[in-house]
Amino acid sequence: MGLFSKIFTWWDGGTIGTLLWSARNGVQVGTDAQGNRYYHSRKLKAGEKERRWVLYNGPNDASRVPAEWHGWLHHSYDELPQSHLPPPRIWEVDYTPNATGTATAYRPAGALERGGQRARATGDYEAWTPES
Repeated sequence: MGLFSKIFTWWDGGTIGTLLWSARNGVQVGTDAQGNRYYHSRKLKAGEKERRWVLYNGPNDASRVPAEWHGWLHHSYDELPQSHLPPPRIWEVDYTPNATGTATAYRPAGALERGGQRARATGDYEAWTPES
């Protein structure tokens, strides 16, 4: 299914058209720890802002772009992230994928997926009535 999915699917990495377009019109400037590749436009027309984009290594999920590369993609700064990154803090955790819509998604008490039974009100709630 590898070649077939590269031709027709856009949600699991770039299609063949995207890969060819990126190779022709872009210059790869770096990769992140997850293997995502970052590009900028090869040629600029007069008065045109440089285009920047990412080709994901796996599912196309914007939450997979690290904060430092997000800033570069959105022109917050012009230097590549590796040139001015601070050292990692001890409290920083590694990336975890967005679990929304999966079996591992967070489901609080009372969610329909957990039976829909929520805890009863504790007595600090008083219903409003128009007469009072």
